[in-house]
Amino acid sequence: MVKLSIQDLDFKGKKVLMRVDFNVPIGKDGTVSDDTRICLSLPSIKYILKRGGSLILMSHLGRPNGKKEPKLSLKPCANHLSFLLQKEIQFEPDCIGKSVKKTCELLRPGEILLLENLRFHIGEEYPDKDPTFAKSLSELGEIYVNDAFGTAHRRHASTCTISQYFPNKSAVGFLMEQEVSFLSELLVNPSPPFYAILGGAKIGSKL
Repeated sequence: MVKLSIQDLDFKGKKVLMRVDFNVPIGKDGTVSDDTRICLSLPSIKYILKRGGSLILMSHLGRPNGKKEPKLSLKPCANHLSFLLQKEIQFEPDCIGKSVKKTCELLRPGEILLLENLRFHIGEEYPDKDPTFAKSLSELGEIYVNDAFGTAHRRHASTCTISQYFPNKSAVGFLMEQEVSFLSELLVNPSPPFYAILGGAKIGSKL
């Protein structure tokens, strides 16, 4: 199956709904303590803005299990992204609903809106329990871009179900494209001898 790249779509004057991975550690002072994942999303963000699109970013943070938890709000990520880009980042205290939809409608080219934690809704992790969640998200944008490689393996509403609402208008971002390219080379044509090391913050779950 041919996958569209972020470079295959025209973003001028379009509202772009982009899944990013802002699942970053938040320190006791309420600020982002490691912005690696946010920084990795910047090339795709800048590319879309430069080409005249407006951005609606969505992500999860932690495991609130379908309940709203203030300590898992994405507001610190909005503040940090604003610092990195040196521009205002609008923030919505929810990710679906009339207020969110209205804010998205008013978004102008070059502007960015970050939605609240997707996992505050049970429909994100369990699309079958709330089939309307993915559809509600899809109504916020005209184009869908997935640049959240860290969550691409999950069959969640914002990473899997939502794409059906964007036929020929969904693409992978630069980070996703790069990671898939690296993995494809490893899995399809590895040069022996070779070995793999799996690590990271979640090494326990990998083991």
